[in-house]
Amino acid sequence: MTTAQEKCDERELRTLFLFEKLTPDQLTQLCRDGHVEWFDPGPVYREGDPAASFFVLFHGTVVLSRSVGGQQVDVSRTSEAGVYAGAFQAYLGDQVPQVYNNSLRVTERSRFFVLPAEAFAEIMRSWFPMAVHLLEGLFFGFKSTQEAVGQRERLLALGSVTAGLTHELNNPAAAAVRATSALRERIARVRREFAELAAEPRSGGDLAHLRELQDMTIGRLGHASALDPLEASDREDEIGDWLEAHSVADGWETAPVLVEAGLGIDWLDRIAGALPEDLLGRALNWLSCTVEAELLLNEIEDAVHRVSALVGAAKQYTQLDRAPYQNADVHELLDSTLMLLSAKIGPNITVVRDYDRTLPSIPGYPAELNQVWTNLIDNAVWAMRSTGAGGTLTARTARDGNQVLVEVRDTGPGVPADVQSRVFDPFFSTKPVGEGTGLGLDISWRIIVNRHGGDLRLESVPGDTRFQVRLPINPAERDPSEDDALG
Repeated sequence: MTTAQEKCDERELRTLFLFEKLTPDQLTQLCRDGHVEWFDPGPVYREGDPAASFFVLFHGTVVLSRSVGGQQVDVSRTSEAGVYAGAFQAYLGDQVPQVYNNSLRVTERSRFFVLPAEAFAEIMRSWFPMAVHLLEGLFFGFKSTQEAVGQRERLLALGSVTAGLTHELNNPAAAAVRATSALRERIARVRREFAELAAEPRSGGDLAHLRELQDMTIGRLGHASALDPLEASDREDEIGDWLEAHSVADGWETAPVLVEAGLGIDWLDRIAGALPEDLLGRALNWLSCTVEAELLLNEIEDAVHRVSALVGAAKQYTQLDRAPYQNADVHELLDSTLMLLSAKIGPNITVVRDYDRTLPSIPGYPAELNQVWTNLIDNAVWAMRSTGAGGTLTARTARDGNQVLVEVRDTGPGVPADVQSRVFDPFFSTKPVGEGTGLGLDISWRIIVNRHGGDLRLESVPGDTRFQVRLPINPAERDPSEDDALG
């Protein structure tokens, strides 16, 4: 609500710091183009509305606020005469969207000098042409720098994941190569051992029986209980003694294979009771080669499954085959990120997953959310390693009203209290020079707040730092233009 407009006084206008150096003619033009207006307590303009006017405070109390997660958050409150707000980027014209980038309200009856946006833009361009060029360069230069460094930040996040993926893929791939080489040798031995058995003049019926024993042996594989090293050693000694007592050659080499396969004295007794004594040694050698081949096949299968799981995690992380905006399970996103970063996390950091599996899927941009998890996890790992020790990384999810809470917690030294309010500022970093761009948390904040209408907060004391992401379960209708990539 406003009262009637007033004509401005040039002498009063000169008392404001913005206008104190202007010439009389300039003050006259300002008063001709603008006016004085009173506003009762309440809104003056709202964020996102067309930027129609430039406001300068004579007296009163103003509050600037921004929409964060569907709530208005106050960012500034002042009663200082001369403060300004509104269409102060009007001189940039259609190079930028001409909308109010915050909301302005007054808490008491307040008096402003009001200048239409078109008049403000014309005055800036005609009175201060050099300043306008400098401001344009500063504005777009900063924006370009922020976008370039932001792109580097995204590449760094991708690099962290790629390095982890390469490391994780190398282990199962190398294991599969080793197992394949060993398997080729075992298969050759199986053929040789079987050829020797088949060469026996009276082995026909025994060979048929051996095939049954082979099937029975393979069927028992994979049912072994895990043994600690001491138990495994005792079992090997026991089997080695049995083989030696039955005059089986190279028994001490065969014993570890049988223990690994979960085969014991009962299996050996059954084989011995089913075959002639003079055939037992060669039959056991043949069966042990078969067992080794099966174990190697299992190893190759495990390695291939591991590779497949990693490729699936990479696919989940990048979301390359999916729509940019879709319903997503935050647990799948977190797990894919943790898997791809496991090499970077390392063995001295314990990962705890504290998930509320009853949470619903939420609409959003999964690939961008994965970038947020990468930034938060990477920061947590760096903080814990900066102490020269390990720690515990906790990924927690929970429901918080009509939002999903995702919390990344670490046991590092914490963020100093005097800088906690700045961690989401562009280019601010607590890492040493060269180890951080200062845009990871800024990008994360914009992804969560601007892209998803959520909230990102920090709570930190030494030994307990928590970054809390809140995402709406049922967000408001999106603007289709938001499908463009984040700048």
